[in-house]
Amino acid sequence: MRSTTVLRGTPCIAPPPGEPPLHRLELPGPGAAPFAAGSFEEMGPLSWTDHPHRHTFYEIIHVTAGSGAHVIDFARWPVRPPHLAVILPGQIHHWQGDRDVDGTLALFTEDFLVDHPGDRDVLRQLARTSWFALDDEDDTRIGRLMADLAAEHRQRAAGHESVSRALLHVLVVRAARLPEHRGGTGPSQVTGSAATPGSAATPGPAGAVGPAGPVGADRAAVTRPGALAEAFTRLTARREAVAWSVRECAERLGVSPGHLTQAVRAATGRSPGRLLIAARVYQAQQLLAHTELPVRQVAARIGFADPAYFCRFFRRETGSSPGDFRKHHRRHHQSLATAQPPA
Repeated sequence: MRSTTVLRGTPCIAPPPGEPPLHRLELPGPGAAPFAAGSFEEMGPLSWTDHPHRHTFYEIIHVTAGSGAHVIDFARWPVRPPHLAVILPGQIHHWQGDRDVDGTLALFTEDFLVDHPGDRDVLRQLARTSWFALDDEDDTRIGRLMADLAAEHRQRAAGHESVSRALLHVLVVRAARLPEHRGGTGPSQVTGSAATPGSAATPGPAGAVGPAGPVGADRAAVTRPGALAEAFTRLTARREAVAWSVRECAERLGVSPGHLTQAVRAATGRSPGRLLIAARVYQAQQLLAHTELPVRQVAARIGFADPAYFCRFFRRETGSSPGDFRKHHRRHHQSLATAQPPA
């Protein structure tokens, strides 16, 4: 898997056919902390692009002005500031019809959470909602934290990395206290019965761009208490894992299928088999919505040799046929299978 960060000015890499553009976090120099914060203008035009893309990093956005919509995976959130948005690595998102969108962004990789590793799980929970409407009090609190993060990144005074990590931790904790969909501002065009990508119970984009190391790295991960379910989630986010069985996943993690099932069910309330199905559905949805690949090729990419069987599987899991899903979610003016991405 490609690195999560690049040095400023690194040439862009075109995605493989059928893959959405992958944006990596630019660093000002070797050894710089994998973190950036600032206004939309400071972060550059890619921060409000209308081209669907995904990141190797986390993104927290405090939206203070503008209109239009922000699409995260298949949920379309109307822009009615103030808002707070949380986007995980691997989630596909873009802006629609944005007019004078303004606010502050915080961008960071998982490595930046080293002082507060538990924040990763909190961010995954926040991504189940993704989009939070803020009242005046919360808007003021969040705005102050975001402004401080941007100032630390801009000024780079002594100890700015430690201060930024501490401020980010406070921001994540404060965000976790926010009520969901305050004021009735919810998404439209949400997918059907498939599990919500990025949730703790779904092996979707949350780990899709994390390090894809060898089997030994996976086994090392599960030696930490409570890490088996997380390791399974990251494992099933790999493109090649969509056709794996629970037994094959357990072998790669160095545990028995029974132990894996027990740990995953305890952590998520769902069986590994159901989560593997959810991962397969999610990858099929991404290919149908964001590429021009024929249905038979989509089926083949997620491990179905028989397109007809894939169609029955997809309808059973989502409530719609692959063709109907594509018509409803596709962006006709652009194919990510041929798009040339920015870095």
